[in-house]
Amino acid sequence: MKAINECRMTLLSRSANEGFARVAVSSFIAQLDPTIEELSDIKTAVSEAVTNCIVHAYRQTLGKIYITVSIYEQRKIRIVIRDTGCGIEDVKQAMEPLFTTAGGERAGLGFAVMESFMDKLQVRSKPGKGTVVTLQKQLSLRAGLHE
Repeated sequence: MKAINECRMTLLSRSANEGFARVAVSSFIAQLDPTIEELSDIKTAVSEAVTNCIVHAYRQTLGKIYITVSIYEQRKIRIVIRDTGCGIEDVKQAMEPLFTTAGGERAGLGFAVMESFMDKLQVRSKPGKGTVVTLQKQLSLRAGLHE
């Protein structure tokens, strides 16, 4: 399926950029006039994915976070958040609620939160190569709105 509109950005893995990523993605998607709840869900999922890059992928180093937001016919959106960090040894285990490699105050709920707010979550990772998180959501089909 071919996107009807797309936005790409690259950010450094600084914690200050998490808020920017969330706002930038939601601003781009705002052209579809999503509900406040849909926008909030997207912002939360993006925040979790970007935070994972900052906290886990690059740990104590700086790296790049690549974000692509695609809009498709029928108000479908896909957000791909990619890093070239340390990767995930066991994706299935990492997606288990409460599992974390960071310890401390981290709850280990990032993937569970992303999954609960989006229609589809896909996580692909290779140790030493990085991780790709794909988030998909079908926005409500509201009468009278045009793309």
